[in-house]
Amino acid sequence: MAVFSPESSLVAEVIPSPNHGERKNGVQPSLILLHYTGMPDAQAALAQLCSKASEVSSHYFVFENGHIVQLVHEDRRAWHAGVGAWGGETDLNSCSIGIEIANPGHEHGYPDYPKRQIAAVTALCRGIVARRKILPHRVLAHSDIAPQRKQDPGEKFPWKVLHDSGLGLWVPPEPIVEGPFFSLGDRAIAIEEMQMHLHEIGYLLEPTARYDGETMAVVAAFQRHFRPERVDGIADASTRMTIAALLKAWRAVRDAPPPEPAA
Repeated sequence: MAVFSPESSLVAEVIPSPNHGERKNGVQPSLILLHYTGMPDAQAALAQLCSKASEVSSHYFVFENGHIVQLVHEDRRAWHAGVGAWGGETDLNSCSIGIEIANPGHEHGYPDYPKRQIAAVTALCRGIVARRKILPHRVLAHSDIAPQRKQDPGEKFPWKVLHDSGLGLWVPPEPIVEGPFFSLGDRAIAIEEMQMHLHEIGYLLEPTARYDGETMAVVAAFQRHFRPERVDGIADASTRMTIAALLKAWRAVRDAPPPEPAA
């Protein structure tokens, strides 16, 4: 495996993974995907990402203590996203940079993310965004692009911390209150409107006015990222109002004039 120089001054060491290829059609990275490792032992997770037999990898790996390892050069297509979609893009490996965050995940106790680890992830993302000219709101969860398969980095990941550092799209979640809700099997025009809003934000979801399994998975993914207090896939008033607030924020970002070029 060819050794390369780290692309971030935050990288403590380079451990090359053999699992990468060409970015298709010359695509440049335009988003960052955050994952958790989902394994009890961080070293074992790192070893798997560097094993040719596993056929998985990421560009970066962040240990609980903030130690950062680079596995794949950013110019290369790491194998971290799998099948998924965002904003109409389906080859997410080609257009993204993947960061694996050491955390056992939902199947192994799912502990809180240490502050040192989050500080390292935040600083790493800020550097990538600046260096690669990635729009700051295009820092996403693995569960956002693959709602029916993935839960990571999960509802304990502190997205507000990243947002306060200029990364990611985020709005304060609306409080949970008793009231009408939509769940599996329901049909309504309001469901179709919600599906259209989630699709506009970027989720792969067609407006059908039916609350089916796909809709429930997308709503749960949205909750993990933007309304983490209760993740149940049910479109209660809090979830629907938070979706509306996020859509407003997304449209403001989309419609903002491009920044002035540097003098």
